Amino acid sequence: MSTIRIHDTMSGRDIRLDHDKIGIYLCGVTTYDDTHIGHARTIIVFDVLRRYLEEMGRQVNLVQNFTDIDDKIIQRADAEGRDALELSHSYIERYHQDFDRLNVKRATSYPQATTHMQEIIDIISELVKSGHAYVVDSGVYYSVESFYEYGALSKKNIRELRSGIRIDPEQDKHDKVDFALWKRTDTKPNWDSPWGSGRPGWHIECSAMSLKHLGRTFDIHGGGRDLIFPHHENEIAQSRACTGLPLARVWMHVGMVTISGQKMSKSLGNIKTTRSILDRWGPNALRLFCLSGHYQKPIDYTQELLVESLDLWRRLESCHYILEQMADTHDTIVHDEFDAALSSNFNTHEAIKIMGDTVREVGEMASAGSLYTDNANILYGRIARMISIFGLHISRPENTEQIQHDIAQREKYRRSGKYKQADIIRERLHAKNIELLDYKDGTVWVYHEIMPHNIRH
Repeated sequence: MSTIRIHDTMSGRDIRLDHDKIGIYLCGVTTYDDTHIGHARTIIVFDVLRRYLEEMGRQVNLVQNFTDIDDKIIQRADAEGRDALELSHSYIERYHQDFDRLNVKRATSYPQATTHMQEIIDIISELVKSGHAYVVDSGVYYSVESFYEYGALSKKNIRELRSGIRIDPEQDKHDKVDFALWKRTDTKPNWDSPWGSGRPGWHIECSAMSLKHLGRTFDIHGGGRDLIFPHHENEIAQSRACTGLPLARVWMHVGMVTISGQKMSKSLGNIKTTRSILDRWGPNALRLFCLSGHYQKPIDYTQELLVESLDLWRRLESCHYILEQMADTHDTIVHDEFDAALSSNFNTHEAIKIMGDTVREVGEMASAGSLYTDNANILYGRIARMISIFGLHISRPENTEQIQHDIAQREKYRRSGKYKQADIIRERLHAKNIELLDYKDGTVWVYHEIMPHNIRH
């Protein structure tokens, strides 16, 4: 069985994953608004990682949470005069609509913070009992000073963190750097606890959900690089203080999507929602865009890069249909440098270049009349596998028999010199998003994904 190495943020090394069963916890979204392209990139990267692991024969348990209770959710609900939980769950539904369109495989489970209150309370109770947490009037706080490994993930120093905090809104905390595990409040929604009515802090929610669904130690904990501190650092402190074990073997973080080099933010008005980009560019171009750079590095959102991604997708469509119609078997799989790229710290950037080279090779061979059944079988297996691992979706027309009939009729017109009638058939098929490619050995048809009218074809 093939192996894969993933860069671990904690150790700074690439760690080999060779278990038959792989557990992944992916920090999901806080459901107070639609997702943006930064969320989409992280989720697509992990979707492709999962697909590749499964293609290698691994059994993957992918747990992706929803933070369905949070101050941002409550503030948004108050502003709109809605129930906080109703608002949150409406955005969970919109999330599934968007990511189903993106051809993202559903996670093994989608735990929600509000359905794990007992687990959250149990962990907090254990932390209080062990002296890692303390109770004050405003709630329960984790004592960062009690965990000597704090800062190992983010490489931050507690003293420097203290000096950087100028305003302390919770005056009854023992230390500026301590963080909330339970916030006392009478405001709804709230839950009963040994420390009074309230709701959990953000960080404790993920510790409770990951421990319940994946156990005390699992293979990969993932998310965007913006979660390294404080979220993931605090998760480690809570979980390890509770279990005494490392939470994850690998901490895998995906680079941000920037706009003209700046982080997306509402204050700058540069948020690009997943839904708006899907509506304009379609799922396949968006997936290729998100995979076009190495996952660890930031990627800048530009129209030019999306156009490049769409152009690659158009060529991939053509390549797939050419090979499908020229091959006589559809199950040949070839492992090559594509696997080497993905197995070496999941280098999708290099894997996409290799895929593009294969597409160009097929086009050149088809044009030169040197694409035969034998090499078409090999190349079809290779391209089909790449498309599957990248989670791309080939659109299909409704009536292929009619297309073949029209092509045969067009060929009769061409042989008899009736080029005007032949062109009418070509144009009629083109209006249905079917492109005809004429080669020495015959005509191949390609059905293109239907795109919005404002996208260049």
